[in-house]
Amino acid sequence: MLSNACKYAIRSILYLGIQTDENTKVGVKRIADELETPQPFLAKLLQQLTKTNLVSSTKGPNGGFYLSQKDKENSVWDVIKNIDGTSKFDDCFLGLSTCSDNNPCPVHFIVSPFKQKLLDNFKDKTIAQYVTEITKTGKVISLKDFDILKN
Repeated sequence: MLSNACKYAIRSILYLGIQTDENTKVGVKRIADELETPQPFLAKLLQQLTKTNLVSSTKGPNGGFYLSQKDKENSVWDVIKNIDGTSKFDDCFLGLSTCSDNNPCPVHFIVSPFKQKLLDNFKDKTIAQYVTEITKTGKVISLKDFDILKN
């Protein structure tokens, strides 16, 4: 449902939320390495997120990217709007141009509540809340340090 760019952006913001603050900054190389994402692509995404005030950054020897307290009050929806826009949540699941509650496609009433629940969660939960949940539950945003057994 989300583009790779959007997925990388969300993961990087969550990573920054866990690892950084106004006094602790990280470079794009470290973020890309930790999240196993393409560094040049991630650099462009982080620049875009910085320009739209979703991520903070400083230049210089102690510079890098970080999330301020204000940045952590943004939502995942803010990131999605910035990277992918809102059309994926507005468009018909089957790609029909006139799908709505009044003129539904065959799967409209299955998909519509699912999309609405996702949308509500993305809008209502701050980055800070996601970070708290991740650190308390041990949820992962990267599989880098996991040994995945192959059969």
